[in-house]
Amino acid sequence: MQQNEWIYDWNVAAAPLLAPGTHVLLNDETLRDGLQNPSVHDPSIEGKIEILHLMEALGIDSLNIGLPGAGARAVEHTEALAREIVTKRMKIKPNCAARTIEADIRPIAEISQRVGMAIEAATFLGSSPIRRLVEDWTVDHLERTTEKAVKFAVDHGLPSMYVTEDTIRTDPDTVKRLYATAIRSGARAIVLCDTVGHAIPNGAYNLVKFVIEEVVKPSGEKIRVDWHGHNDRGLAIANSLAAIAAGANQVHAAANSLGERVGNTAMELMLVNLRLMGVINQDLSRLGEYCEKVAKATHTVIPPNYPVIGRDAFRTATGVHAAAIIKAFHKGNQSLADSVYSGVPSHLFGLDQVIEIGPMSGKSNVLFWLERHKIPADDGLVNRIFDAAKQSARVLTDAEISALCAEAARH
Repeated sequence: MQQNEWIYDWNVAAAPLLAPGTHVLLNDETLRDGLQNPSVHDPSIEGKIEILHLMEALGIDSLNIGLPGAGARAVEHTEALAREIVTKRMKIKPNCAARTIEADIRPIAEISQRVGMAIEAATFLGSSPIRRLVEDWTVDHLERTTEKAVKFAVDHGLPSMYVTEDTIRTDPDTVKRLYATAIRSGARAIVLCDTVGHAIPNGAYNLVKFVIEEVVKPSGEKIRVDWHGHNDRGLAIANSLAAIAAGANQVHAAANSLGERVGNTAMELMLVNLRLMGVINQDLSRLGEYCEKVAKATHTVIPPNYPVIGRDAFRTATGVHAAAIIKAFHKGNQSLADSVYSGVPSHLFGLDQVIEIGPMSGKSNVLFWLERHKIPADDGLVNRIFDAAKQSARVLTDAEISALCAEAARH
């Protein structure tokens, strides 16, 4: 039996949002924008290099390796990451953040020269009317600043990625003027930002479509269009998928949704969704390792109910649910067991379905646990464990169940 006979999928009942085979690039912001989360610790160079290798293993296309204009520590870490990419001949491509000032762009050029590799300069500038009001900026000033910064980067041999902050709340005329100026000055990648998490999917789609039709196509140049979103309304993944549907070529994201305030688009969930939509097909079995390594290095915690990588994502102790999963396991079909009570097949991401025993469990949970641990399931033992679970306020640990088994054996 094929899986499409088990599940009627309304997600594909009409034309899909993203057709299988859509070409999507992913830029990892974990080690730059992700570290702007006020609660995180900046990892050691060694920790960052380990994370870099996990990004490479997951097939992530590029990453932001830092903002060297921030000081000596940032320069040291940025250069170490760039050198690791060169030395190990990695496929992943580096970029660096910079304000639209020469003092921020120059260190990128110097690191690029020292390591012998092109590093894309992601120069950013606030653009929305509210920001212009606060800063007393005019659009003319922003246009001059854009032109000067992009030309400086290009003249120093750096590929230019031009970014406007808060693009989603910026008026159309300013969007056109600033991006057209950047492209005319040599930028070959432009980034549209939802800096404060304002967007809904319709807004992300509209903005990307507008920029492609009104700026990119009229320029006559081959321009990569990127989407960079934040998760303040919980819509970062949906917005990123809408941006791709509108024609964005690359999405920026960070592991575990790290980043300022409530964070950026979650890289692991972009990978999961693009894989399940048939857009990408790389091996994601190290996804959990990547997220756990980032959490450890940044001294942050992954919530137990976090999608896919949370501790509870593929655990169940509920009797009805567990009984169905157990029946699927007994049919000897991994995909069936993965899908009967889960919208995400755990095995695609190096993870397993786990059946626990707790106060909401049935005896099938107990029988399955004993079977998995190769312990004979006589009625007395099953009842002992089942009664203990019903009297508990939580799921029993393996150690507690083992102790009950040992106690039963002594009697």
